[in-house]
Amino acid sequence: MSGLQGHRALVTGAGRGIGRAIAEHLGAEGVAVAIVARTGDEVEEVATALRANGATALALTADLADPAAIAEVLSRATAELGAIDILVNNAAVIGPLGRFPAIDIEEWAYANEINVLAPVRLSHALLPSMLQSGWGRIINVSTGAVNFPRRDDAYNAYIATKMGLEGHSLNLAAELEGSGVTLNIVRPGIVDTAMQTLIRAQDPNAIGERFHQRFQQRYEEGALLAPDVPARLIIEALLSEKNGEILAPAPPPAP
Repeated sequence: MSGLQGHRALVTGAGRGIGRAIAEHLGAEGVAVAIVARTGDEVEEVATALRANGATALALTADLADPAAIAEVLSRATAELGAIDILVNNAAVIGPLGRFPAIDIEEWAYANEINVLAPVRLSHALLPSMLQSGWGRIINVSTGAVNFPRRDDAYNAYIATKMGLEGHSLNLAAELEGSGVTLNIVRPGIVDTAMQTLIRAQDPNAIGERFHQRFQQRYEEGALLAPDVPARLIIEALLSEKNGEILAPAPPPAP
C-alpha cells in the first residue's frame, strides 16, 4: 500500500488496455476505483478481478458523450465510494479515420465529445470537492502524436481533440497551482491496445497506405509498449506533487 491508500478514483475507458491497467494498479495501491467504459461486460470483468484481489471496485457502463450519462456516473460513484479525489480521463476514440473531406463530420463531433468535453465535464464536476478538501489528482491521457503531424496522417479528429485537451489541461493546471490539486498530462507512448489493432484492421486504400503501414510496421517490429508501462507512470504522477507537466514513458529498446 502507499500514499494513495484510502483515496477514491474514477477511471474512464477502463474496460481494457491502458485504462484497465491503471485501475488494477490503483486497486493494488488501496484506492477504491470506479471503472467506467461503454461495454458492460468489460467493466464488470475488471471490477470482478479487482475485488478478487481485495480492492473496492465499482463497474459503471456509460457513453461519456452523453452529459446525462456523466451525471449518472458521478452520482453513483460518489454515492457508493465517497467523494472522488482521483480522476483519470483515459477514454478516447480515434475515429473517424480517413482523409478529412471524406469523413463523417458527425463522427468528428462525437470524437470531440469523448476526447475533450467528457474530461472537461468530469473535471468541472469533481474539482469543487477536491479544492475544498485541499487534495486531488487529475490525469488527462493524451498522445505524443500531437507533436508530429504528418501529411499521411488519417486521424484528424484524434490529433485535433488531443491538442485541445492538452491546451485545456495546461491552462487549468496553472490555475490550480498551490491548491493541493494537481493536473498532469500523460502521453502513454505507442501501446499495444485495441486502438492499434483497429487501425491495422483498416483497409489501406481507405485510410492511406503510408498511414496504415506505419502502424503495421511498429507492430511487426515489436515496438509497442505493454499497457502496464504508462499505468505505472500514472501511479508515479499521482503519488507526486508534479503539476502541469507532460509525462511520457521511455521508448522500448530496439529489438
